[in-house]
Amino acid sequence: MVTASGPVNRSMGGAAVAAPLDAIGAIRWNPASVSGLTSSEIGFGLDLVWPMLEIDSSIGGFGGTTAADPGVTPIPSAAWVHKIDGSALTIGLGVAGVAGFCTNYPASTTNPILMPQSNTQGVPGGFGRIYTEACFMQLAPTISMALTDRLSVGVSPLITLGKVIVDPLVITAPNDADLSMAPRYPSGRGTRMHWGGGAQAGLFYIVNEDWRVGGAIKTPNWMEPLQFTTEDELGNPQQAEFKMDLPMIVSGGVSYAGIDDVVLALDVRYLDYENTDGFGDSGFNADGSLRGLGWNSVFALATGIQYRLMDPLFVRLGYTFNENPTPESQTAVNIAAPLHYQHEFHTGGSYQLTRNAWLHAAYTYYLEHEITGPIFTPMGVIPDSSVTSRESVHVASVGVSVDY
Repeated sequence: MVTASGPVNRSMGGAAVAAPLDAIGAIRWNPASVSGLTSSEIGFGLDLVWPMLEIDSSIGGFGGTTAADPGVTPIPSAAWVHKIDGSALTIGLGVAGVAGFCTNYPASTTNPILMPQSNTQGVPGGFGRIYTEACFMQLAPTISMALTDRLSVGVSPLITLGKVIVDPLVITAPNDADLSMAPRYPSGRGTRMHWGGGAQAGLFYIVNEDWRVGGAIKTPNWMEPLQFTTEDELGNPQQAEFKMDLPMIVSGGVSYAGIDDVVLALDVRYLDYENTDGFGDSGFNADGSLRGLGWNSVFALATGIQYRLMDPLFVRLGYTFNENPTPESQTAVNIAAPLHYQHEFHTGGSYQLTRNAWLHAAYTYYLEHEITGPIFTPMGVIPDSSVTSRESVHVASVGVSVDY
């Protein structure tokens, strides 16, 4: 999952459940908190994500290292929040990238897991070149009501568009039904954007002039089955599908503004991957298709500090910790979905260009992290084998907003 949306929320480490500093972050993490914004706002942001990915693998002492070339992925975000004069209602609309990844590993003659797939004589190999891409965008119409001067509630239906490319297509049965003959998986590039939906709801409470607390829940986002148009080894048409949803997320947060010019924020989240289609199941089916990524449900912590350095300039620091959802035993299948990072450091700031217009910027570094496990295939674990997935990520984020 994308842990922050927009440059303001990103520079706070993603903490926003009880700290509504901008429209994008408020709608993303707690629809009730839009009532806590000081004014109506329109905001736009763009994240440029540059992952650094590498695979080591070996069998019986023979092995190699291969780096991926995924390039830079843009993730846009935008939000509008309008406080209705003379009313307890605040309405809004948010659009943000909420999940995704990209890999691009070339085939290798020295790295066993990336060696070419089995040849026509049935000699087993690896997965060959691996290209995967996933992107999930979410539209969140939002309404919040201030029940009292201190308590607000909010809801958002969530409309999701998602696309997943998996090449080779290990989520379907390989072309050779006899697994002992070293099967070959087809290509998984022939797909489209898929629809899904869910909802989120939240509470925002002003304890006193210094303290704020909040809570929010996102239901699972139930996606239509992912459809793939591919072909068998003879070029005949072939169809495949795979069920993958987005997990339920429960968040709680607190913020403190009792120090002059300072805002402190802390969020704790629970992400229920284990009970989500496509994420929780593990291993291969009898026909050689992958059941799922085998992820565990995890907790995450997001914290940030904002300091007003001078009237037109705010600076921020943030830190995010994510439990690793990928068991080491599932390393081999998750080289195509390398989201096992744990520590993120964020920095950024905002500068007031005019009375109502702001320029925002942020930078995030995901510390290098690796997991190691055995290589396994539909036929089982390969003896004396090992695969290591290693990653770090750089993210540059820019944006503008206008208050009115």
